Amino acid sequence: MIRDLFSHRSILASVIFIFIQSCIQLLSAETPVFFEPPQLHILRSAYPDIIFRTSYDFEADDWKIEISGITMYWADGKMLTAANLNNKDSFWPVLYKYTKEIPDPAVFTPEHIQEIRSFTAAENRREQEGTSPDFFNAVYDSATRRSVEQHIMQIQFLGKKTNVHERIVEPLHCVEKRILTLAQTDADIQQFIDTLARVDSYNWREIGDRSSRSFHSYGIAVDILPEGWNRKNIYWAWRRDIDPHNWMLLPLDRRWMPPEQVIDAFEKEGFVWGGKWIVWDNMHFEYHPELIDYNHIR
Repeated sequence: MIRDLFSHRSILASVIFIFIQSCIQLLSAETPVFFEPPQLHILRSAYPDIIFRTSYDFEADDWKIEISGITMYWADGKMLTAANLNNKDSFWPVLYKYTKEIPDPAVFTPEHIQEIRSFTAAENRREQEGTSPDFFNAVYDSATRRSVEQHIMQIQFLGKKTNVHERIVEPLHCVEKRILTLAQTDADIQQFIDTLARVDSYNWREIGDRSSRSFHSYGIAVDILPEGWNRKNIYWAWRRDIDPHNWMLLPLDRRWMPPEQVIDAFEKEGFVWGGKWIVWDNMHFEYHPELIDYNHIR
């Protein structure tokens, strides 16, 4: 009987040892199959009404995410459908760095300047896919012009008519409310409103020097154009036409910008401002609450 007891204990110890070894192997594996990519919670938080259904695809060795009937893969944060996986290296992650401060050319190093020149060279721009449209097609039902235009609405923003995706109507209303409140006590903000020429949003098109679609095609980008905008330093590519070699060195105080409080009002409601990009677009705002949350802006 004592011998049987020791035998049972030995078997139990072996089973426990094998179980512990299996757990260690799983935890030390390159792909933690039991845990979603942690950045997925940022996307869920940014789009709380969107359902993210996830499962692990062992054959693809990646997380599979279904949104609004569209299946895509995590693909190192690039959120790609199977059709785009073979071209994975051409795309940028959905979540990327958006700075709190405006990049100041006064502190650019020679190496940094050369990187910018290379990045914006015409031959390189043509090859850049940018962010994949797959995730945004799922969120905004925007795979085709016909589908997205079912969601486009005309609104008034700061007294100007514009057409936007229905999903950003409420965030834009909140931005407008913030700006109008500021204007009650700030003459500069009121002047900004009074001197607006127009507000442009939905426009189904590609980015000028690239083959990827503009976020204006989703109706989630908004251009705020002041009076005399075509005579101002407001967009990097227009400045490049004047100064092809040194456009990126134009001092900040020579670029048209919305008031800082206006930029802050947009960011608080989930919009990023193009003036903080190296390829600056100072009239341009895009609705990307995921980037605001990812970069801890608000």
